[in-house]
Amino acid sequence: MKKIWWKEAVVYQVYWRSFYDSDGDGFGDLEGVIQKLDHIQGLGVDIIWLNPVYESPDLDNGYDISDYEAIMPKAGTIETWDRLLAEVHRRGMKLIMDLVVNHTSDRHPWFVESRSSRDNPKRDWYIWQDAKDGGPPNNWRSYFAPSAWELDAATDQYYFHSFAVEQPDLNWRNPEVREAVYGMMKRWLDRGIDGFRLDAIALLAKPDGYPDAEKPEDIRYLTNNPGLHDYLREMNARAFAGYDIVTVGEAAYVTPEEGLKFVGEDRGELDMLFHFEVCDEMPVWDMLRYKRIQRRWYEGLWGKGSNSQFLNNHDHTRQVTRYGNDGTYRVQSAKLLATMLHTLPGIPYIYQGEEIGMTGVRFPSIEDYNDIAMKNRYAEETGMGRDPATTLASLQPLSRDNSRTPMQWDDSPNAGFTAGDPWIKINHNYRELNVARDLADPDSIYAYYRRLIALRKENEVMTYGEFEECPEWAEDEHLYVYTRTLNDVSWLILLNHGDNAAELRWPERTKGRKLRLLLGNYPEQVAEDGAEVTVLRPHEARIYALA
Repeated sequence: MKKIWWKEAVVYQVYWRSFYDSDGDGFGDLEGVIQKLDHIQGLGVDIIWLNPVYESPDLDNGYDISDYEAIMPKAGTIETWDRLLAEVHRRGMKLIMDLVVNHTSDRHPWFVESRSSRDNPKRDWYIWQDAKDGGPPNNWRSYFAPSAWELDAATDQYYFHSFAVEQPDLNWRNPEVREAVYGMMKRWLDRGIDGFRLDAIALLAKPDGYPDAEKPEDIRYLTNNPGLHDYLREMNARAFAGYDIVTVGEAAYVTPEEGLKFVGEDRGELDMLFHFEVCDEMPVWDMLRYKRIQRRWYEGLWGKGSNSQFLNNHDHTRQVTRYGNDGTYRVQSAKLLATMLHTLPGIPYIYQGEEIGMTGVRFPSIEDYNDIAMKNRYAEETGMGRDPATTLASLQPLSRDNSRTPMQWDDSPNAGFTAGDPWIKINHNYRELNVARDLADPDSIYAYYRRLIALRKENEVMTYGEFEECPEWAEDEHLYVYTRTLNDVSWLILLNHGDNAAELRWPERTKGRKLRLLLGNYPEQVAEDGAEVTVLRPHEARIYALA
């Protein structure tokens, strides 16, 4: 397996508007990120992924960009951004920028020109179509709205938007668009950043002719269309070549076979992939399904391309609430999920707050939510006559705002996040669950993450070791047992992802070999004394070295 620095990295995602507010306006900002870099560095992570900070009307929390080369005032200034980059590098870490090139804001100068007239030189920079039978050009849905088309009354044509009406898609068939994007990317790289996380990258290519969909509610037709990989290879050659960077592609609805096209080391496209077979397609924890997903992606990518490991981010409910136990076993469960993600093949991602076991929320009113996707779906369903309370209850578990509540720094007002009025409500449990409390506890979740990351840095087997699931538990709904092996080094990982204790007979491959416990998520460790059977406590995780 080819060795490279980013394969050995751990990535920390900073959703800056909810990280730390330095000026009391209720929004986190770049200065706040600078002030809290010691917290991130203390974990031992290598890469910071910064969510979009570009100029934006901020309808979709910065994913509606109106100027790719300016900084949003509520985030700070370009001078502050430069200082952030310098401080990240001074601490030996790297910074990658979240970038959206599938669409822009409708206030971007490119779109303002494009919609000004049918014969404007930038008309073809976006996707325009005539009406069909007096309505939209086809029956496609967007991610955020019932139709992917919006009528522009001034020019009497529809424009295409994969997301909100205010986020028109760029026309990637136009070479002028592509060259403008590549030039912008290179200017950021020349400024010193260490790569990009490319949002919605699988949507760049659109189907020929825009035919009606057989099942418009299944929006897979928006992604992975012919021509996509031509664009990505060109992007790599025109923008990324010559830089020592890492590129990460967000790609929904991809199989391992399709995923390899993005990240195959012989393809010249991207370095690393976010697929969503777990977070988008597994609404609640399903151990057997999760095991099948891990097997398929390992078999499809190992030795040929790189994958990411994550269970939550700014778009998905916090992992300990959605996939773990955020009640009685919150601490043990958070540590188990961390152990699993950092010992499975792929590059582990930490979403801010995950390192202290922050939980999801359920606000009592739709007015408490900011998530545009959730609010649009609520309006659509209640508009069709569905009961508002029932609708809200059905949308709450997977609302993106579950993971967007502010970072809980301490037990002071507003969790130490802001001296002002926070842009979104603070989770009510911040007095008991916060960074200050974790830092004071040597057995905290934060302390466990530090030990886990240090273990990864010191042992290449966690990065380059082959993965093998122990077949005895392949169909167990709670126990996940596997090994990582590199040359003569072999580690055994035991996970009991359940609320009850589980008896486990030592795997056949451990017979005659001495076990040395490297890390466990319970303070009191069980003495094995050569017993044939061990008992894993609820949500217990152990990592052993096999002598």
